[in-house]
Amino acid sequence: MRREIKFSLLYRDMWQSSGKYVPRIDQLEQIAPVIIEMGCFARIETNGGAAEQVNLLYGENPNKSVRAFTKPFNRAGIQTHMLDRGLNGIRMNPVPADVRKLMYKVKKAQGVDITRIFCGLNDVRNIIPSIAYAKEAGMIPQAALCITHSPVHTVDYYVTMASELIENGAEEICLKDMAGIGRPHSNGQIVKGIKDKYPHIPVQYHGHSGPGFSVASMLEVAKAGADIIDVAMEPLSWGMVHPDIITIQAMLKDAGFSVPDINMEAYMEAYRLTQSFIDDFLGYFIDPSNKIMTSLLVGCGLPGGMMGSMMADLKGIHNAINMALRQNNKPEVSLNNLVVQLFREVEYVWPKLGYPPLVTPFSQYVKNIALMNILSKAKGEPPFSNIDKDSLNMITGKMGKLPGELAPEIIEIVNAKGLEFYTGNPQAPYPDVLEEYKKEMKANNWDFGEDDEELFELAMHDRQYRDYKSGLAKQRFNQELEAAKEKAGAPKIITRPVVELPKFDVQKVRELYPTAQAVQATCKGTVIWQYDIEDKSTAPVAGTEFKKGDTICFIEAYYGLETVKALSDGKLVQVETAQGDKVEKNQVIAFMNYKL
Repeated sequence: MRREIKFSLLYRDMWQSSGKYVPRIDQLEQIAPVIIEMGCFARIETNGGAAEQVNLLYGENPNKSVRAFTKPFNRAGIQTHMLDRGLNGIRMNPVPADVRKLMYKVKKAQGVDITRIFCGLNDVRNIIPSIAYAKEAGMIPQAALCITHSPVHTVDYYVTMASELIENGAEEICLKDMAGIGRPHSNGQIVKGIKDKYPHIPVQYHGHSGPGFSVASMLEVAKAGADIIDVAMEPLSWGMVHPDIITIQAMLKDAGFSVPDINMEAYMEAYRLTQSFIDDFLGYFIDPSNKIMTSLLVGCGLPGGMMGSMMADLKGIHNAINMALRQNNKPEVSLNNLVVQLFREVEYVWPKLGYPPLVTPFSQYVKNIALMNILSKAKGEPPFSNIDKDSLNMITGKMGKLPGELAPEIIEIVNAKGLEFYTGNPQAPYPDVLEEYKKEMKANNWDFGEDDEELFELAMHDRQYRDYKSGLAKQRFNQELEAAKEKAGAPKIITRPVVELPKFDVQKVRELYPTAQAVQATCKGTVIWQYDIEDKSTAPVAGTEFKKGDTICFIEAYYGLETVKALSDGKLVQVETAQGDKVEKNQVIAFMNYKL
């Protein structure tokens, strides 16, 4: 009897590997019945990762989105699954344990069957608690191995990791080949090692197309005993995304596996609908280069899911790098050349940082360090001159144990900054917070939502949720969309702002915070609050604490980046500028209440 292989459609990841935004609720409700009609999917990835944060960024309620999208699949008996970052939940930074526990209760109530739990460092201490939380909530915990290729990431390394996760309650294992650089033979050997020891444990393979290995990997893991293969479909397959269902189904059928037939009429309708979503507004935020495969990824190993944000970062800093090069009498670089430089720089810094698997958020941290190295080189400064706080937390072990050893020069930088290496439980520094968020909900007369889902959303994405509730997120998105349309040559649509940006009141600030001081722009340029996370339109909220010497923000001038640093320990009490605002020298950016 031929062995059965099932397919899972990555309808969330297809979008997030292509561009910045995901479909609206009404669009998801249109596509779901057609996906069901295709008849070839046992599972659908409906949410998780950054998708729900993105909903907030364009002013849509993510809880309503998840419920609307999962409902038809639940009725059809198709399993739904989400992407879960373990310690980081569904955001980019660590999440307190009480919020992590609530997440699984909320997602189960919203109709999500399976949670794919991964740690970007492959530190099982960040995965094992989530396995228990998910099971307690009634979800199926699928533990993920972040696949990469390095001297420390061997077949034995992954089989041992899988064994520890299964012994601690994981009911399924996923090979998360997020950059598609896992070598096909090795991927097959990992699956074989798991299946030889645990034949009853379902194994799912997830591989991006980027460098071109994924089709061969899918055949190898299928032969080795994998049960489920993740796929995409046109017009969003291939490139930095995932192989198309048609190709993979035909390949496995020819290899003698039992695979479901594809209703091609439904496939073409799903294609048409997806393209209509692209034409509506999502296409304005898709970089065309994400449809291109490149063997350059074999060396640097950057994941497909971050290519959209990476290209946005490169475009944002391109002028600054060229200005610095001109000042130092060096030739300018094109954007394409800068991409190649970044890939090479990532390949150079990655071993020095202890080989963290290049997956969210650690792919962003490594990319940021590489990008800042390129800028430092253009300025004539030494490498590793500018390492952001989150990257330093990764380096010092605050987010988990690095797989490899740090290079001596990185250890010297940590010591020179007076930082300590952390070896404790990564969850320990983050105490429970739900009671504080409950107080905020009550003070604002906000509804906790069905199954406490609105409370969860505030606790998971507090800044973005506040901007969503005030209408600021929708206003910013409308402005961003109109700018994107104008750039693309589309007719400009005049819209009335949803809400006015708050204006500062110096007297009120002085009354409330006698030691408050204005944070001023050091030069004329563009305010850059953040380079490394997906919510780029949002500045830190009032109450964000800074240590003396911390970078509050950057000012991108014509000659390069200027940093605005905290003069002393303190907290932000008023924010005056948004990401991308143009400012004059000495213009007030924010107010800080310093502990003088």
